[in-house]
Amino acid sequence: MISDSLEAAPNSARIGPFFFTQGIHNLRDYGGYAIPGGERVRTGVLFRSGQHMEASDDDLVLLHALDIRTVIDLRGVSEREGFPCRRHPNFAAQVIAHDGETSNSPPHEGGGGQVVMTPQKARERMLAVYTRMPVNPAMIAMFTRYFNALDENDGGSLVHCFAGKDRTGIAASLLLHVLGVHHDDIVREFLLTNDAPTREILERQSLPRMEAHYGAIEPEALHNLMGVLPEYIDTYIAEVTRDHGSLDAYLATILGVDEARKQRLRAKLVA
Repeated sequence: MISDSLEAAPNSARIGPFFFTQGIHNLRDYGGYAIPGGERVRTGVLFRSGQHMEASDDDLVLLHALDIRTVIDLRGVSEREGFPCRRHPNFAAQVIAHDGETSNSPPHEGGGGQVVMTPQKARERMLAVYTRMPVNPAMIAMFTRYFNALDENDGGSLVHCFAGKDRTGIAASLLLHVLGVHHDDIVREFLLTNDAPTREILERQSLPRMEAHYGAIEPEALHNLMGVLPEYIDTYIAEVTRDHGSLDAYLATILGVDEARKQRLRAKLVA
């Protein structure tokens, strides 16, 4: 049974931005980055992770202690039904999710057709995910709702998908860009996924299905599927820039993040 005492929450059990968890992959704070002028993105209010189906009781106590008021779940209906999130008994956050699918058989979940999964094929599969994401109507809708929620809601927020690295990684990167974080720091935050101390959780949740689909997967190919590469985020930004001229133009015209919203988000999330 989960204790209601927040004193038991392992808030100090972390390394850098990562929280040590037993059943949640890649739970981390994506605040703290510098903004020109000497300010920084606030810490303790912006969290990201993978899904919570295997969250332990201690994990749920931790999440409850973080006082998260809004959860943006970037998974589609089939993912949510197949991997329902565990919740603390006193969970009261608003959950924002899409009424439909948000990704067509993500490669790291064992989809995309029978192939021999070489490192190059794994890289190509993941680059295809980032090429499609800027024009995926479901992801456009969810990123729009993500920014709406951050603008309109108070308190902490958590954005997550299945693995907490691709859809979630782009969401976090877009917000950090809006807040004025330097591109190099945005890429650095994106790549932190590769340092997550909970890789075994993701492998436990994904690898059996992947190996049933692809057969044995060599380590480099597995890294390309379960981790992230700089060219993944580079591809997303390149696609957006080609079609819209700049990331800021895409944010304004497609995701509804105009200058007024940027200023409100900066006032709320930069200190």
